[in-house]
Order: sequence, then C-alpha cells, then structure tokens
Amino acid sequence: MSCLTKITFMSGRTRLPPPIPATAVEQADALLTHLASRKQPWLAVEIPQRLVYLRRCMEGVLAVARPWADAACRAKGIDPLSSLAGEEWVVGPLATLRNLRLLARALAAGGQPQPVRWQVRPSGQVVAQVFPETWLDRLLWRGFRAEVWLEPDRLPTQGAIYRQKPALGQVALVLGAGNVSSIAPMDTLHKLFVEDQVVLLKMSPVNAYIGPFLAQAFQPLLEAGFLGIVYGDAELGQYLCHQPQVDTVHITGSHHTHDAIVWGSTPEERSQRKAAAQPLLTKPISSELGCVTPVLVVPGPWSPSDLAFQARHIASMVAHNASCNCTAAKVVLTAQGWPQREAFLQQLRQALAAIPTRRAYYPGAQARYQAFLQHYPQAQALGPQTEQTLPWTIIPDVPAREGEYALTEEAFCGVLAEVSLEATGAADFLAQAVEFANRAIWGTLSCVLLVHPATQKAQAAALDRAIADLRYGGIGINAWTGALYFLSVTTWGAFPGHSLAEIGSGRGVVHNTYLFDHPQKSIVRAPFRITPTPTWFATHQNLRQLSQQLLNFEAAPTGDKLPKVICAALRG
Repeated sequence: MSCLTKITFMSGRTRLPPPIPATAVEQADALLTHLASRKQPWLAVEIPQRLVYLRRCMEGVLAVARPWADAACRAKGIDPLSSLAGEEWVVGPLATLRNLRLLARALAAGGQPQPVRWQVRPSGQVVAQVFPETWLDRLLWRGFRAEVWLEPDRLPTQGAIYRQKPALGQVALVLGAGNVSSIAPMDTLHKLFVEDQVVLLKMSPVNAYIGPFLAQAFQPLLEAGFLGIVYGDAELGQYLCHQPQVDTVHITGSHHTHDAIVWGSTPEERSQRKAAAQPLLTKPISSELGCVTPVLVVPGPWSPSDLAFQARHIASMVAHNASCNCTAAKVVLTAQGWPQREAFLQQLRQALAAIPTRRAYYPGAQARYQAFLQHYPQAQALGPQTEQTLPWTIIPDVPAREGEYALTEEAFCGVLAEVSLEATGAADFLAQAVEFANRAIWGTLSCVLLVHPATQKAQAAALDRAIADLRYGGIGINAWTGALYFLSVTTWGAFPGHSLAEIGSGRGVVHNTYLFDHPQKSIVRAPFRITPTPTWFATHQNLRQLSQQLLNFEAAPTGDKLPKVICAALRG
C-alpha cells in the first residue's frame, strides 16, 4: 500500500538531533549561485512535473512526521507520548501535508480551482466560499464554513503564474519563523508554487532542529536545485537579504526585525531613512509580522454552559504553543453592561488556572512577561513562575485608550488583557468594538468574535456590518483564527494597505491554495458550541491519536478512514 494512503505509528521517543552548525557565508553564497542558475529552469517546469514534486514531498512529510513532531515536543518541554504532543503533530507535519495536498489539487485544476460558491455582496465586493468542499469536510468540520473576500474593484482572478508565465525567474529568500514548525515549509511552498520563485530558506535559530526533517521531506526539490536550506543567526539573514542574487524576501517574524532589514539596524538610521523615504532594502519584501489578537465577546443570552465553553475556548487560544503565536488571544473585549460579564470573567480565570503551565521556550519570554507585570500591578498570575515556566496571567481593567501597553505590544507569553467598553446591547457593542479594535489595538492579522446564535439572528445586519468593517486579514466567528492558518484554502496575512514605513502586521499573503490574485481577508465561521472538542482546545484528551489519524486522512482523504478519525475525535 502506498505511503500516501497509510502510515504506521510506532511507540517510542526520538532524541533531539545535535545542534545544527551555522552555514558558512561561502557555502551560502555558493548555494545562492546555484539557485540563481535554476530560477529560469523552474519557470519551464510544467504542471505535470510540479505535481510529481508535490506528491513526492507528501511522501517525504509522512516519512519524517514522527521524528519531526517528537523533536518539536522535546524542544518545548512536551512529553512526546502525551495527548498534548498532538499539538506539534497538527501545527507541524499535518498542516504541511494538507498544504501540499491542496496545492496539488489546485495545480491539477490548471491553477484555476473553482471555489465552492461565488457571491457578490451588496457593496459589489466578491466573496468566494472555499470550505467545506466535500462531504468529508462537512462530516469532520460540522457547521464550519470559510470564505475569502477579494479586494473591492479588483477582478476575481486566480493563478496568475499559471495563466501567463513570468518572463524572468526569481530567487526568494524565506526567513523562517521559530515558533510553529509548519510556517517555514508552507511559506516556502507558497513562493515556489504560487509565486513561481525558487527558494533559499534560512531556518530560525529557535527551531533549526526542524531543518533536517524539511530537507528530507523536500529532498526532490533540493536535488533539482529549486530549494536550498541554510542555518544561521540574524547576521546571516541580513547578509543574504542584501545579496544581489536574491530577488525577493519573505519574512515571518517581528516587525522590529522587518524594520531592521528594510530601514537599518539602529533607531537613528531607521528614522532618517523613513523620513527621506530611502529604504536600505529596495527589493520586494512580503511579510507576516504578528498581531495583538483581540477577542470580541458579544453580549447575548449565554447559558452557564455557554460561559464555561467559551471560557475554555479563549483560555485555549491563550495557552496554545505556550502563547507563542501571532494568533494567541491577547485582548478580551467585553461590554460593561452585559449582565453576565463578571460570571464570564470568573469562568475565564478558572479555565486558565486549570491549564498546566508550559515551558517558556521562546527567547525573551521571561523578560516580556516581566515588562507586562511592571506596567500592570493588578495582573493576576494564575499559577507559579519558575525559571522554565510562566503562569497564565490575566490583566483586568486595562483602560480602553490608544497607546496602552497591552494593546500595542505583542507579548509572545501567556498574558491576557481584559478591556471593557461602555456598551450593553450587541449592536452598540459591535459598533464600538470594531472601531476600537481597528484604531487602538496593534496589528491587522487576526481577530475573533464570539456571538451567540440568538444574537446572530437578532442582530444579523449589525454583525454583517462588523465583519465587513473589521480591518483584519483573518477573522474567526466562534472559531479561533488558528483554524484559518491550518485550512490553507484560506489566505494568511495582514489586511492590505500597510506601507513599508508603517508595516504593522505585514504585507502579502501565504497559503491561499485557491490562488486568488487579489485577496483582502479570510473568514471562518463555526457553531457557537463546537463538537467534538476542537483540536486547539487545551483540554483535548486524545489529541496525539487524533492528529495521527488525521495525518493518514489528509494524505489521501477517503471515506474508509473516517471511522478511525471520528472515533479518535470523540475521545477528546
């Protein structure tokens, strides 16, 4: 049986690979020279051969899935045999495999895959429903729906490089992220198969240990000279950005790193260059640079069990990946006049307190946490702090004003600010919260709304207006925006419009396996009470087994695999 249809999982643990030595500058230069010689031949690779590459890479991901996930677990202090280990399976090999499969489907459709449904809003804006696509999707993602809104006044075109090949090939430098192990490979795949560029991937020092697994999984692309992987610190990244053989740059990381690359290494240089509109880096650069993700808790007739469920939901948005996510919930917006507000906040405190602390693995987490404590003496730590771990911490009564530290600094640690607005009803709250989020909370990548179904029905027009007005690239309605990242049929990136000088959450998108040429934002909608337990819930009791069954399923989705997936999901 082909490994694309089955993978056998064996018990056991994998030792972390030895530290990866930095790539010498001379070696990186030689690799760049070779990639530059392959950028024109890559344009000549037709769809049938590209499908071969994608399918062989799928086989490669399946082959390294276990050691890849186990290595990530060990680096983050997670027992590879625990249920929590499934988190690393999901955000690593599983997400990458799904991305590969959906790109293959797009190419099999000639680069013009047709969405589930097109619609035109009263404003004239075109919206493409992209999920669920099959009866299998509808069974596994009950009640979920996802759509991509295209930029107004732009044609709803797809697959530009498959309609008309670029005349000149390009080398893209991808600066990989250190927090989630599928980011670097999925960014790489986007550059290769959506933008037609060969790629030099520089791994982040934080998760460089993933590099050898990616090299094995993507070996066909490496052997053909269309991909190279290097290792090193920020100095190597800076050097490569300015090499003439690099035509474009893509970074997932911090806006501070972006500005150091584009505008200079010191505050003085950056200020002078911005004032003169003379960037240090003049080649095209795309980016995904994080967000202070708000959760808008829309007042409504929530039952006690609703309060408890959504408290667990938000707590899981905070705790996932030790809160080192650009999608991590960082601000909860509530209505002061909502009668259930205090009961909800109490449930939220209890839900966070019930989640075990995790290793603060990401560099600088302890210092960032202390900075938040210094700004907010009222912060409520819900557990002990050690040299290795940080407690989940709620910051109550953060003022609703521009420039507030908790609203403008991305924490990358387990803090959650609570801000209340002077509103009582849902319509008033939605209008205030959307304006406040757009104006006062940093970033345009990710935003979540939690809305009771009775409120959705009674305030349909106000909710629709709120969704249309939110200036975020990813919006979750009763679902964490991490689902948008995972689905891949949706786009992932900031809301359009940031300038290089005011970069915000970045420019451009990745994933986008429908190959939309002009996406504006993606939206995922879910039931108010999701069943069975979502994979991103910290309370999931069977996530490792479920993630492994999902990996088998995603390799080649067929109905005969559903019983094992559903059985594993129901045990969560």
